[in-house]
Parts: sequence; structure tokens; C-alpha cells
Amino acid sequence: MTPRAPAGVGWPGWPHLRHFARLAALLTVWFAVVFCGADWITARHSLRIHAYTQGELAIALIPVMVVPYMTMYLIFYLAPFVLRSRADLDRLAGALARVIAIAGVAFVAFPAELGFPPVDAPGSVWNSWLHLADRLNLDYDLVPSLHVALFTVCAGTYAARASSTARALLAVWLVVVAASTVLTHQHQLLDVVTGLALGAWGARAALVSKYPQAPRAAPTSVLNLEGQ
Repeated sequence: MTPRAPAGVGWPGWPHLRHFARLAALLTVWFAVVFCGADWITARHSLRIHAYTQGELAIALIPVMVVPYMTMYLIFYLAPFVLRSRADLDRLAGALARVIAIAGVAFVAFPAELGFPPVDAPGSVWNSWLHLADRLNLDYDLVPSLHVALFTVCAGTYAARASSTARALLAVWLVVVAASTVLTHQHQLLDVVTGLALGAWGARAALVSKYPQAPRAAPTSVLNLEGQ
């Protein structure tokens, strides 16, 4: 029987970190191709979908929420410290790659346009961060929010091997990050909902066959026990 990787956060060792670095590089290239490619395709035509209600446009811009928004990158780089086997890392990377691909198809099929005006918070210490987030987010890759989807995949995967306290913290973190995408005027509410749904599917995919299941008893055995 193959020994399980140790549970909990800890130093993974340099070979494990190098394996993660290779996966991270491949995912970064894949993300750039899909995300930038979908935005480029949408920019070539004029069809736009307004996937928001007028009431949403009254949601205030809260510049400081760019801080939790940017923690998307932090949760991804926790992976080698939480997932201590190569198989677990490979499953997470595969799930993230599939989520990116599905989102890319959705971006092209549903070329949405943001209802909020361009972000700007003159006088705020977070204004330059807001503009950076806006540039990284491009223009038309909105439904679903890939930011929320990828965060949900990571949080859901980590939660499966975390303590109850850690799971609660991950849940709070996810809620704050999801809210931050709207409160920084990077996404609309529909983007967040669809991003959560896609991310939940991705987290499930990352956990499939994590541990071998015990074989089920044959139907004949059940019948024999009942007849005794």
C-alpha cells in the first residue's frame, strides 16, 4: 500500500517545491493563453452582454477590498505546503487547468461587459492597486469570475484535509474574496455566482479518487446474512 502524504501544513522539501514550480509555470502559460486569447477574440467584435441589473450599479467602490482581492495569488502558492504528495498537486493542477478552459469557452460564448465605470479612487492609498487589478483583469473575461473560480478550487481542495477551524477560516476567506471582486468593481454578481459554481465543480474534480474506497460487499453476502 502506498503511504499517504502527511496531513497539515509543513515544509514540503525542495523536490516537491520544484515539482510545484513546474506545474505553476505550465498553469501560468495556459492561463495567459486562454484568458488573454478570449479577451482578444471578444475585442474583435461588437456583441456585448450586460449580465447585471441596474440596482447592482449602486454598489459602492471600496478601495481597501483590493487587498483581499489580491490574496488570490497567495492561496495558490500555499499548495505545496498543504498538498504534500505529487499526486495531490497534479490533481489540483489538472482541475485548475480544466476550470480555466471551461471559463475560456464561456468568455467567448458570453462576451459580457462590465456595468461599473472604470475604477478610480483619487486620494486613496489603494488607488494604484485598484488600477493594477483592473489591468490584470482585462476587459471582457467576466462570466464566470475566473478569480473566484480558481480561489474556490484551491480553498475547497485544502478544506478537505483541514481541521474544522482551518475550514472555517478558508470559508471566511472565500466569502471575503468573492465579495471583493464586486466591491472593487471588477465583476458583477452573476460573475461571482457562476465562478463559485465552476470552482465547486473544480474542487470536487481535484479530490476525486483521493483515497481508495473500501470494496462494497457483494449482494449475495447481504442476502446470506439476512437469511441466518
